[in-house]
Amino acid sequence: MSGLHGRDPRTEASATTVWHRCVMQLSPVYGSTPFIDLEETPGAVLGPLARQRRRFVAALRALDADQLASAPTRCEGWSPRDVVSHLDTADGFWAWSATSGLGGEPTRLLANFDPVASPAQMAEGDARSGADVVAALAATVEALVAVLEGAGDDAWRTLAEGPPGHISLTALAHHALWDGWTHERDVLVPLGLEPPLEADEVAGSLRYAAALGPGLAVSRGEHHPATLAIVAHDPEVAFTVEVTDRIVVRDGVDAGATLRLEGGALELAEALSSRAPLPAVDPERAWLVNSLRVAFDQA
Repeated sequence: MSGLHGRDPRTEASATTVWHRCVMQLSPVYGSTPFIDLEETPGAVLGPLARQRRRFVAALRALDADQLASAPTRCEGWSPRDVVSHLDTADGFWAWSATSGLGGEPTRLLANFDPVASPAQMAEGDARSGADVVAALAATVEALVAVLEGAGDDAWRTLAEGPPGHISLTALAHHALWDGWTHERDVLVPLGLEPPLEADEVAGSLRYAAALGPGLAVSRGEHHPATLAIVAHDPEVAFTVEVTDRIVVRDGVDAGATLRLEGGALELAEALSSRAPLPAVDPERAWLVNSLRVAFDQA
């Protein structure tokens, strides 16, 4: 993998996100301390997560069978039905992981999970119709929301398993929000159905996308202590990602940050999620923002 010098020519060339490419297992970090933690009011992410999922389900129900089966998406080679099948599986896992974590027994199931091949295989093996997959997602969403609604304020730093390893329940819910928010845009934007931009959904997705990339780098042993400062506009969001042997997202901007990114919140969230070109970054600091691309063989 070469360092990132400015914009990715593949994302420059096409609006389609190319992300089903490599074979790469995760390296989850398990332990007694959350590997990724986002410091915020306990449970604040639940409202944006529930709203986003329910809105997406409503939009999917308005699509016809042909659109679900064959309309293009920003995920190369995936139909809307495939994306929804993946999200249904993922939301089922988030609910299971959260339930296990809240029960004091966080799972350790993702050590052999390939973030590209595994979702593709599950989606391709799903024989359900588009309508049936949408109905299943609707039920899975409500099950996930019910689990998270049962978490008290003291439970949001409970360990639960996500792709990076044992992370806080807050981080897990942010991963779910980011995943669904990104896939909603993957499906609807190519259809000319721009989803509404809710400030808390954009902010939450941006905060997690900024944390996930460095987290993947740390889990692979490709890191050194650093800070990533994000200053975003429309909505106004400012936070710092502290990278040591774990990842912590704190409000406020570290004046001496290793790397500072500033721009539109939507544009930054899309760029950090491999859906748009990244700003030009010094190659020595590029790992702070392009590690998600590395995981999907895009950098």
